[in-house]
Amino acid sequence: MNFFVKVKEIKTIDSLNIVEFDFHGITLKMMSLELDSDITINKRVELLVKPSNVIISKNHIEEISLSNQILTKISNIKDGELLSSLSLKAFDTFFESIITKDSKIKLDLKENDEVNILIKASDLSILRILND
Repeated sequence: MNFFVKVKEIKTIDSLNIVEFDFHGITLKMMSLELDSDITINKRVELLVKPSNVIISKNHIEEISLSNQILTKISNIKDGELLSSLSLKAFDTFFESIITKDSKIKLDLKENDEVNILIKASDLSILRILND
């Protein structure tokens, strides 16, 4: 799953980088051990996160170590035997989350429900730098 953001801030100590991005006014953070020298403040990039790393919460969680939360709306649910694939929309961006079917049932998730997606900073990566 890919989406576009703008680099907001870069903090580096030794070989550890924490990069902050602006996604429609929401700050997202990525943790990285390597960072391309072309990644600079205000540069637009395409981020990547695996659907299996997108966590779903029915409520915003204030006290949590996860860095990234985005309010989304469920646009589609596809149920398999063991897993459910959720298509989610925030602003003009579509996300995907793959969760167990049991979790979908436990949370009583339905199309058009508003949910938060949660992503660890270490689960985000930069797919490519945009030159626009």
